[in-house]
Amino acid sequence: MRFTPSRPMARQILTFAVVGVVNTATYYGLYLLFLLRLPYLAAHILAFALSMVGSFFLNARFTYRTRPTWRKFLLFPLTNATNFLVTTVGVYVIVDVLHAGNAFAPLLASAAAIPVTFVVSRTIMLPRDGGAPVRLPVR
Repeated sequence: MRFTPSRPMARQILTFAVVGVVNTATYYGLYLLFLLRLPYLAAHILAFALSMVGSFFLNARFTYRTRPTWRKFLLFPLTNATNFLVTTVGVYVIVDVLHAGNAFAPLLASAAAIPVTFVVSRTIMLPRDGGAPVRLPVR
């Protein structure tokens, strides 16, 4: 049996991927900027937190087309705890265990966390009753 995502799900996955690319670029740019003054783990944590805020609003608006609420905003970082853990452990292993350098470590480590982040963020952002997301006007 082959799984074929529904059209709305396929759109969400594609939009999530685009938002993810934008978010990753934002994160990486901030990481490199902070790396000029901070140790790599501090640069990673700060860049991750700031890019996650941007990710919440981009995903609310474009991926799930739902209104951002305080509840969703407060839960969104909690649901990304797995993503944070996977990427942080990955960065540590790549830099301190494998001695592969700190410039590309976050990009490599984030790849393993992407599928988990989609499932968890979709669960938080969409209504629990299975109803359609709120349609926001596109400008």
